[in-house]
Amino acid sequence: MASLDRLTRHPERGSDDRDDLFALLDAQWFGTLSTVTADGQPWAVPMLYARDGERILIHGSTGAGALRAVAEGAPAVFSVMSVQALVVGHTTFESSVNYRSATIRGHLRRATEQEQAQALDTLSDAVIPGRTAEVRPMNRKELAATSACVLDIVDGDWLYKTRTGWPSDATASNSGEHPSWAGIVPVQTTYGQPEPAPWVRASQVPVPASVRRLGQTPTT
Repeated sequence: MASLDRLTRHPERGSDDRDDLFALLDAQWFGTLSTVTADGQPWAVPMLYARDGERILIHGSTGAGALRAVAEGAPAVFSVMSVQALVVGHTTFESSVNYRSATIRGHLRRATEQEQAQALDTLSDAVIPGRTAEVRPMNRKELAATSACVLDIVDGDWLYKTRTGWPSDATASNSGEHPSWAGIVPVQTTYGQPEPAPWVRASQVPVPASVRRLGQTPTT
């Protein structure tokens, strides 16, 4: 059985430095939550998240049955990946991607009533920094309809892995007799021009600072 607490393939690409893990988590705001439901069925869903110190915050509707099961203590894994470049090798076998990835295992718990509002604000500001200061606070009905969950980042329960650099050269890939281009193609994610909703009159309600800053922030 493969070990879940260490890398078995290319272990040299791993890191146990929390700064590497945190840098990846802070650069992204979506990942995949996976678990097994009470009836033994596999379950996975992409979710927005935020790192809040030594923990991951996620949220969902209180009507989401599977998320309720996870929040009540079922074992879970949260995965995040960022792709920096396509690695175009001399052969398809030698081709790959440059990336950073992380998996965090543990047991989710529900945020307490005292934690709930702050946790949801932290999630919102992870996606659009400063937005919560521009809009009204969530009301009691909205808070009651939303479940915020916490996954602690515990040493021994997370793995970080990265790949950087070039593909193998023609000699290493046995491609000397079949010349072909090789290299990397950087992958970038950028924000487009903000588009107001049809009912928003731009002359009366300008694009807020939080949204304008998105176009000034590099993404990966």
